[in-house]
Amino acid sequence: MEIAVIGGGNGSYAAAADLSEQGHQVRMWRRNAKDFASILDTRRLILKDFNGIREVELSLVSTDLGQVVKGAKLVIIPLPATAQTSVALTLAPYLEDGQIIYLTPGTFGSYLMAKSLRQAGCRADVIFAESGTLPYLARKHGSGTVVVSGRTTRLPTGVYPSNKSELAFSILKRVFPAVVPLQDALDGALMNAGPIIHPPLILMNAGPIEHFEKWDIHNEGTQPAIRRVHDALDAERIAVREQLGYAAPHFPLSDHYSLEGDEWMYGRAAHEKLVDSADWHEHLDLRTHRYMLEDIACGLALLVSIGEWVGVPVPVARGLLAVASAVIGEDLRLTGRTLENLGLATLTQSQMKLLLERGLGNVL
Repeated sequence: MEIAVIGGGNGSYAAAADLSEQGHQVRMWRRNAKDFASILDTRRLILKDFNGIREVELSLVSTDLGQVVKGAKLVIIPLPATAQTSVALTLAPYLEDGQIIYLTPGTFGSYLMAKSLRQAGCRADVIFAESGTLPYLARKHGSGTVVVSGRTTRLPTGVYPSNKSELAFSILKRVFPAVVPLQDALDGALMNAGPIIHPPLILMNAGPIEHFEKWDIHNEGTQPAIRRVHDALDAERIAVREQLGYAAPHFPLSDHYSLEGDEWMYGRAAHEKLVDSADWHEHLDLRTHRYMLEDIACGLALLVSIGEWVGVPVPVARGLLAVASAVIGEDLRLTGRTLENLGLATLTQSQMKLLLERGLGNVL
């Protein structure tokens, strides 16, 4: 399949290398030519995983976005949620009818990007999908190497508009067989693991994160008290999902840490894989890291606003959002990715359901 991978982060490198090795024709785009120089010249990435180390050749590597996107059946965007609006505006002139845009994960970026494309005058009939996590546990090692320590075994995914789900999943499952179909894009947004796992880890480890040059939030940073906060926060997420009518499985975060029970998104022993890789023993700037700007300012703020919209108490989520606001000196309930700031807070649940099913052009 012709696949375009957008961006130069960990997830983009992992997707480009892994899907090329699977036999897909993968084109890769990154805005910054300087940081992209080594693979621009060679069209090759080094992939490291449990199968060893090997070189993978890509079909095309370019800073010309139109060249990369033209003719691609699937456009994968593993970029942080904070980049979605600018990426949508950059993509607008090049998108074509029938393309699937896959946000991994999305944080309700499906709606935001669809709205941004429409405002930019793009009338291409594209379909969005968003997952609950990245398909890979991955970290870049240098400019041309990516280490994949785990792959998803269950990848919950919602489609926007949902009336195009059958078509979207017929494409997505050819590329990611682990895809688990969800009801719609908001279902997918509320499956996002980042806003549940990362806020307690960075806020309750703020002292050591700022004291030590490097700190592993998944190893020494994951302690019983933090896990209890995880469970309480995740219970709020699940309560919101249930109030909206989304059915199980809810992929509770507790399954990520357990060797028994239901298999989580990355399968058994995923937490152990994170710790053993040592790739998450890293420097974190609490003001600028994506755990703050994406998982809290976008994902956690969205959860709080949805909880208030449907009348479900979310005191742990609200408290963590307030603490994060104090840490960075910005009221994230006012400035974050909320239903209010998306222009959706005045919708009824019935209107929201119709929007999710039919899309912008048929509702608003």
